Amino acid sequence: MSPMHAEPEFWEERYRAGQTPWEFPGVPPALTRFLARNPARLGDTVLVPGCGSGQELAAFAAAGYAVTAVDFSATAVDRARARVPAGAAVALHCADFFTCPLAAAGYRLIYERTFVCALDPARWAAVTARIASLLRPEGRWVGLFYEGPKEDGPPFGWDGGEAEELLRARLEPLLTLPVPPAESPALFAGREWWREWRRPAEA
Repeated sequence: MSPMHAEPEFWEERYRAGQTPWEFPGVPPALTRFLARNPARLGDTVLVPGCGSGQELAAFAAAGYAVTAVDFSATAVDRARARVPAGAAVALHCADFFTCPLAAAGYRLIYERTFVCALDPARWAAVTARIASLLRPEGRWVGLFYEGPKEDGPPFGWDGGEAEELLRARLEPLLTLPVPPAESPALFAGREWWREWRRPAEA
């Protein structure tokens, strides 16, 4: 039997009740800085798994990216849809990231913020394989990674041991920067890192 946090109902109850302490009230400053350095080129795409209330989606669209976002809480998807300006290039899916039909090697960017830490560490291998398969050659997995304690999550901290080994088997590390505590929700303050990984170019 799957743990409760692996089921949509667990998250749906929390979104309906407004119990979402993992959400940042707005676009994280680290993402704002990244988008200023990395505006989209023609045809660039970004995937946002576990998008929640979609605080960041409009920012990606404003930077020129065609956005695909996935969450399996219907309430979260409804809230995300309400945040997206009319006409923005944003496609929202209420679905499981692991089974949602997404374009293989279809994304220049995949954005992380509180998705991986919602997954049991037993799923780390599956998520790294899925992420790598969805990135274009030289595409990047970027975002805010929670690296605190993992024993009784969620949140489960993405650690520097097993997780790092799994990632390095598929992706190249590019950048690791600490996130100032004031730029994180209280639940994550002092334990988030902005990280960037790249899928190697195909031979």
